[in-house]
Amino acid sequence: MMNLITRRLCLKPISVADIKKIHELHSLPETDEYNTLGIPKYLKETEQIVQKWLAQDDLIFKIELKEEKSFIGLVALKLGHAKYKKAEVWYKLDAKFWKNGYATEALKSVLDFGFNKLKLHRIEAGCAVENIGSIRVLEKVGMLREGRKRKVLPLKSGWSDNFEYAILETDFK
Repeated sequence: MMNLITRRLCLKPISVADIKKIHELHSLPETDEYNTLGIPKYLKETEQIVQKWLAQDDLIFKIELKEEKSFIGLVALKLGHAKYKKAEVWYKLDAKFWKNGYATEALKSVLDFGFNKLKLHRIEAGCAVENIGSIRVLEKVGMLREGRKRKVLPLKSGWSDNFEYAILETDFK
């Protein structure tokens, strides 16, 4: 897997060396609000999650600020069955870096990689209906809201509906 470089960011494949930073990201209450993973109690839990990610075909990148070389989050492309040429994206950013366009920039780069390098046909994403920031990111990159699943996300606040988003290779510019 390769690094993806944008104007302000460098997206690099995660490794076991990133476990501590990933644990810190997952431990933030703001990151956890719309996350079904839950806050890991111990570093060992995060280590098991990361080991599972590394064993799968998912492409999970750490997001770093290019100039500072500092970790600010994660973005992933979870590949589906090859016959359908589709994948699902997800991302998490440290709350200190919200509202700067970093999630949008990282996601555009991953979409570009998915469509232009991997030759995918369709890329999907899901998002809690209350997660306004994430909804904005998905819509800014050109993803279209295709539906709503009722009460499918077990969040701390209770069961949440989920918006389903997607973008096709023909939609991506």
